[in-house]
Amino acid sequence: MKKSTMTLLSALLVAPMMTFAGSMMSEAPDNAEVYFVQPTDGATVGQTIKVVFGLRNMGVAPAGVDKKNTGHHHLLIDTDVPADLSKPLPATDKIKHFGGGQTETEIELAPGTHTLQLLLGNHAHVPHSTPVVSDKITITVK
Repeated sequence: MKKSTMTLLSALLVAPMMTFAGSMMSEAPDNAEVYFVQPTDGATVGQTIKVVFGLRNMGVAPAGVDKKNTGHHHLLIDTDVPADLSKPLPATDKIKHFGGGQTETEIELAPGTHTLQLLLGNHAHVPHSTPVVSDKITITVK
């Protein structure tokens, strides 16, 4: 096969994937805000921690439900926001998914200093085109 034909075929195969990937992102209102109701930044807590998520100017919808101006929570524990926000967030011990639309949870952490951050994902676990992300808080587990 000629190189030009291969290039054309590659373009035809890649373009739909790029469109699909781009279509996985959702818009969020400019004034959307996700935050921690509990715990607060600087708190000293026990090993079992109740975490309550707050959300302003958007609604909560479970993963799989594609509804405008909604999303679901992801809790980042002792990690930074991923560099590539155009892909679904992985489910790891450091990125907890709340795809059922949960707005609170209990987690257990070892004694020491830990960071927590919230990142809203859309129906496909992809952060919004303008990410809705909380400030990172630091807690001390006794």
